[in-house]
Amino acid sequence: MNEYKIACFDVYYYENYAKSCCIVFVSSSEEEIICEYCRTVEPINDYVSGEFYKRELPCILSVYNLIKMDIDIIIIDGFVTLNNGKKGLGAYLYDSLNKQTPVIGVAKTLFSGCESYSEVYRGISKKPLYVSSIGIDLEFSANLIKNLKGKNRTPDVLKRIDHLTRLR
Repeated sequence: MNEYKIACFDVYYYENYAKSCCIVFVSSSEEEIICEYCRTVEPINDYVSGEFYKRELPCILSVYNLIKMDIDIIIIDGFVTLNNGKKGLGAYLYDSLNKQTPVIGVAKTLFSGCESYSEVYRGISKKPLYVSSIGIDLEFSANLIKNLKGKNRTPDVLKRIDHLTRLR
């Protein structure tokens, strides 16, 4: 397996601020974490149905700008594209980075009407993860997520990033 430097992002929303975090790791057999970044973001945009990216993207970019190394792949919590070719968070992130870094979206629930994704089953879970991507082959993306370390539905590194966002 080739080694890739991967940055995964997650954002957790509190009452009037957000905590945005990133873990950069190498996708080797060890999945070595290189660094972790977190930033408190305030003010935050209100949630608007169908325009989630307007709330989440500024938070992700605030942490992305802290990274001082080249990244091969980005993983986000959410979808890259939605239904009827509409852009999701991942596509907006890809565009904002001048289409230079591929983005893989990993979601735990299916976005109604979403068309371009792969169901990934991990461990003994009967529930899939929904993987989508841009700038990188979808089958490759699904296999990458399927083979990340962890015995359960959610890869260990994605559990770790979720945990970081919730630490006050």
